[in-house]
Amino acid sequence: MTEQKAPWHLYLVAVVGVIWNSGGAFDYLMTQTQNPDYMAQFTPAQLAFFYGLPTFVVACWAIAVWGGVLGCLLLLLRQRLAAPVLALSWLCMTFTAVRNYGFSDGMKVIGDPVSLAFSAAIFVIALALAIYAYRLSARGVLR
Repeated sequence: MTEQKAPWHLYLVAVVGVIWNSGGAFDYLMTQTQNPDYMAQFTPAQLAFFYGLPTFVVACWAIAVWGGVLGCLLLLLRQRLAAPVLALSWLCMTFTAVRNYGFSDGMKVIGDPVSLAFSAAIFVIALALAIYAYRLSARGVLR
């Protein structure tokens, strides 16, 4: 397959994607290090929920956020590996959301309409990034 010229939007999507996913990585880092200033925004019930997440959920959360950053960096570098990395990020995000909202008390603890809408937006954007990367890969834009 011959390499295709990168469309102008690839760089825009990749840079915005890195910035967007860096917000999730920052949230993960602040939560996992239990940064007092950052964690002060949460209720005691929310803190208990975050600090009580099982290791496998924290691991999936890490793969989701850091995979999003890495996937967008790979997209910026026009690397074909961006597509599976972003897909894995989305899958891990889906797993943590289903677990946290469907199989634990996350809906009760964090289930306000704004948080749910933001979670839905994160989910949709991650899926869109994975699909975008797969389409660019299929067209030969990614190496």
